[in-house]
Amino acid sequence: MRWTLWFIGLFGIAVATALFVSGNDGTVTVYWPPHRVDLSLNMVVLVLVLLFGLIHFALRALTALFSLPGQARQWRLRYQERAMHGALLDALTHFVAGRFIRARKAALVVLAREAALTQTGDADGDAERLRVLAHLVAAESSQALQDRATRDLHFEQALLRSGRAQAASTRDSVLLRAVRWALEDRDAPAALNWLGQLPSGVARRTEMG
Repeated sequence: MRWTLWFIGLFGIAVATALFVSGNDGTVTVYWPPHRVDLSLNMVVLVLVLLFGLIHFALRALTALFSLPGQARQWRLRYQERAMHGALLDALTHFVAGRFIRARKAALVVLAREAALTQTGDADGDAERLRVLAHLVAAESSQALQDRATRDLHFEQALLRSGRAQAASTRDSVLLRAVRWALEDRDAPAALNWLGQLPSGVARRTEMG
C-alpha cells in the first residue's frame, strides 16, 4: 500500500511539473557587464533543484564521513561489552559446573576488559556491580580450590567496590559470602563479625534460616 501511495504521489508531481513547464514562457535575465544572458525559467528552476540536491547529498556525505570515527568507537565499545558479558557468563557457567579454575580465569578476563573500558572512559553505570560480581566469582572459585590467599584478595576488592554508591546493592551478597567462608573455615568470631555488619533485615532472615 505504501509503495502505491508513493507511485501515485510521484505521478502527480510529474504531471504538475509537466503542466508548469509546458505553460511557462518566463525568462530570467542575468547581467554580467558587459554581457547579458537570457535563460529559460524552466532551466533556472531545474538548475536550482539539481544544485540543491547536489548540496544536500554532499552535506550528507560529509556528515557520514565525519561520523565514521564515532561509529567505529561505538562498535569497539559494543564489542568489548559483549565480550565482557560473555566472559561473565562463562565464569558463572564454569563455576556452577564445578570447573573452578576456568571460572576464575573467566572472571579475570571480565576484570581485565572492564579495566580497559574504565581507562578509556567508556565504562557504563553498571561497571562497579560488574566488578563486584567478577571478584565474587573469582573468590568463590578460589574458596572451592582452597586457595585462601587469592580468595581474600578478591574478597577485599569486592568489599571495597561494594562500598561505592553504584554497587551498594551488592554489599549484602559480599558480606553473606564472607559469613559462609568464615563458617567453612570454622572461624566463629569472624562469622559473627561479618554477620553483625549486615543490615538488620538480612541478619534476621539469616538467623531464621
